[in-house]
Amino acid sequence: MTILIKNANEVITLKSNVQGPRTKEQMQEIAVIEYGSVLIEEERIVAVGAYEQLEADFPELIKKAETIDATGKIVMPGLVDCHTHLVHGGTREQEFNMRLNGSTYMEIMNAGGGIHATTKRTRETSFDELYEKTMQHLDVFLKHGVTTVEAKSGYGLDWETEKKQLEVAKELQAAHHIDVISTFMGAHAVPRDYKGREDEFVDVVVNEMLPKVAELELAEFNDVFCEKGVFTPEQSRRILEAGKALGLTPKIHADEIEPYQGAELAAEVEAISAEHLLVASDKGIRKMAEAGTIAVLLPGTAFFLRAPFARGRLMIDEGVPVAISTDFNPGSSPTMSLPFIMNLACMHMGMTLEEVLTATTINAAYALNRGEQIGSLEAHKKADVLILDVANYKQLQYFYGMNHTHTVIKNGQVVVQNGILLKDQ
Repeated sequence: MTILIKNANEVITLKSNVQGPRTKEQMQEIAVIEYGSVLIEEERIVAVGAYEQLEADFPELIKKAETIDATGKIVMPGLVDCHTHLVHGGTREQEFNMRLNGSTYMEIMNAGGGIHATTKRTRETSFDELYEKTMQHLDVFLKHGVTTVEAKSGYGLDWETEKKQLEVAKELQAAHHIDVISTFMGAHAVPRDYKGREDEFVDVVVNEMLPKVAELELAEFNDVFCEKGVFTPEQSRRILEAGKALGLTPKIHADEIEPYQGAELAAEVEAISAEHLLVASDKGIRKMAEAGTIAVLLPGTAFFLRAPFARGRLMIDEGVPVAISTDFNPGSSPTMSLPFIMNLACMHMGMTLEEVLTATTINAAYALNRGEQIGSLEAHKKADVLILDVANYKQLQYFYGMNHTHTVIKNGQVVVQNGILLKDQ
């Protein structure tokens, strides 16, 4: 199928000569083409630019193309949500009420709530139920302009349930339009029956779970929750190094609740990203900048937990490549609206309109090791394209708390039109 998008008020390409994730002033450079066009054939972008140039360069393709008129709208790359806990059982709205009445995140977790509550529900939920629930979540993400999503396990804390989560994600990668990229996070918490025997559980993760994940090719990344009361920096290092030896790229939940040397560890083990970082130290931020470790910031979690926001402005100024994500999960960020998360990043982390676009496209793509394939509109990349019902990119954050997605093209196929999933019509 050949598609021509034309007459857009703006085409935000995110194209750059920079190889790798963008840093500092590079995050401001979003490469806007006024009244631009995008030519797509099959699953790939053929060219981006002025219609007259495309018509001159590709006359035969233009003749046979299905034309989409984007008059009055903007065009940009599909959004990349690079940190979610997509596959899980149950909800935890009762904990939201507890927090409103003064309970802290760790108090709820220590009382049997938090991760442990979702672990119980996920263990009890069948594969088919998890599959159907997650399929519905993916539909919501797609309607909000997300075309690639990361899915972490970590609500099993035993092999059978971790495997079930990863297999659900793997099957949905094949069945759904959205690309689902899996991360193993068996070290999301210490199971209750291992309390006081934390090193023994680390042994289970390292010697039993990780080799099976690698053998069955169930995940590309390996994550750990490095936090006081969960896994120490030493335990986290052991888990991440063991994953690296098996070919799994390290990620790390770092410095979310207390400063705990998580950012420093991320740089030392050459993690592709460190995530959360609400209370990362100045030293840790500098080390991440030196190592090129991507900071995946999750303002929705800070918003929902009423916690301090990560220092996104400082990280960018220090040279850390920054991405932002929903952290979709049932306990601390139950939202599938990455556009709203972009609003929060502008309003509470000092990020500019241009920086949040970079953070949810090309930098988020690099946080999933996909920057050469997606995250910008340029020739030969996958045709993951959004048409948004605003007059210019500045209106995306000006009209906040709204979903402006009009059309979603995924792998060269129109999958959302007029804000409606085509399969729903």
